Amino acid sequence: MTATTGRAGRREWIGLAVLLLPTLVLTMDMGVLFFAVPYISSTLAPSGTQQLWIMDMYSFLLAGLLVTMGALGDRIGRRRLLMIGAAGFAGASLLAAWSQDANQLIAARAVLGAGGATVMPSTLALIRTMFHDPKQRQIALGAWGGILTAGATLGPVAGGLLLEHFWWGSAFLLAVPVMALVLLTAPALLPEYRSPGRAGRFDLLGAALSLAAILPLVYGVKTLAVDGWSLLPGLAVPTGLLLAGAFVRRQRTAANPLLDLSLFRIRTFSGAISVNSVAMFAMMGFALFTSQYLQLVKGMSPLTASLWSLVPSLGVGAAVGAGSALAGEVRPAVLMGGGFVVGSAGFAMMTLVGPHSPLALVLTAAGVLAAGTVGTMTMTAEMVVSAAPVEQAGAASATSETAVELGSSLGIALLGAAGAAVYRHRLDGALPAGVDGEAARTAQDTLGGAVSVATHLPDRLGADLLETARTAFTDGLHVAAVVGLVFALGAAVLAYRLMRHLPAAAPAAAPTSEPATV
Repeated sequence: MTATTGRAGRREWIGLAVLLLPTLVLTMDMGVLFFAVPYISSTLAPSGTQQLWIMDMYSFLLAGLLVTMGALGDRIGRRRLLMIGAAGFAGASLLAAWSQDANQLIAARAVLGAGGATVMPSTLALIRTMFHDPKQRQIALGAWGGILTAGATLGPVAGGLLLEHFWWGSAFLLAVPVMALVLLTAPALLPEYRSPGRAGRFDLLGAALSLAAILPLVYGVKTLAVDGWSLLPGLAVPTGLLLAGAFVRRQRTAANPLLDLSLFRIRTFSGAISVNSVAMFAMMGFALFTSQYLQLVKGMSPLTASLWSLVPSLGVGAAVGAGSALAGEVRPAVLMGGGFVVGSAGFAMMTLVGPHSPLALVLTAAGVLAAGTVGTMTMTAEMVVSAAPVEQAGAASATSETAVELGSSLGIALLGAAGAAVYRHRLDGALPAGVDGEAARTAQDTLGGAVSVATHLPDRLGADLLETARTAFTDGLHVAAVVGLVFALGAAVLAYRLMRHLPAAAPAAAPTSEPATV
């Protein structure tokens, strides 16, 4: 491109492909891990809390650092930050693949989260820098959004294929060749970018507060839900809330804040972010139950389970197509509210699932759930980009991604913790006679632990343990489904109230200016 108003050429489109690859890997990461959980439980023997940290550490650090890394990229260069993140993500993937215990894997997941936080905002910001023509930019952003959905769909399949033939650590190695390709091609295909308006002093205190607010809050809620009341997690929750308040105050008073809070006064922007966060809370919080149900209750191999997990994506595709077709005739508030009502029906169907339910019931419920929530979320991406002023598009993107990741992470933590609490409560005093000591504690921690213990018991005793544990797991699944149902219905009301001012097929705001590239 020779001018800021010019159309993208071959180099930009090839560069887009380079940016989409790490985006695909990052969105696949969680789905890949879902099917590795039973193997990790068997090999590393994590406690129930450690297992949740293995799942959550990546997403929490990703959410906690997105705004910080987006601001840092403005100062040091977004291409440079992308390459730093790609190198860090590849190295952490190798560490995770060969972890020797649960704590080492948790630490590797933390580094992966930090690496992901540098890559995600850089990809979206660079796309906006590379594509100045509104129509081309819309196509590029659509491809970026499509990759997010594709990664969530392909992650379980890739994980299942790897776990069918290799050890659990192989699930983390998918990122290594992709990030290596990014490092090799980025200097030639991607422009460097530094914002001329962000040359002030970096807000280190704000960065520290943003991360410090998230971790104790999530730790406290999760630990209290799994283990009951104790002093440390009880104090962590109000500490996190106080730090969150301090972060907001800092952003209001800092000379060069990480986040311009005036964005939230834009109704469409704040509404889209709120709706997206609730949707991700409900959907991702329940995804772990579905994958564990297929493997640990139905006894499927990772590959078989991952292939069956593709079935609900058919509903997602139909919902997205229907939403696009109706967008010109139906107001966004009605479409989004209706989508969440459909999703709530899927949650309601999940309350009917038991240990011996037909597979068709589970897959239909998952398909209806995903169709409603994912179909709605695809409508909010353009709203976020269009509602924010062009000169604040980078901050808007980072904020949206932060809210999505935080909603996803909190959903996994809180719904997972609720299910784990019910599971442990149901097994308390209900284990078959003969299962005691360390075996009993392992079985009570997680369903994966119970399956592992059952393989070392006499046939009849092992079968009794599995039946008891699987029934307790589905009881936990029912509680999580009810919570998801409540949140989906709440999201329907929220979407209608916050988006009712928008007409059908509201036009995107045309960009008025572009930041400089160097």
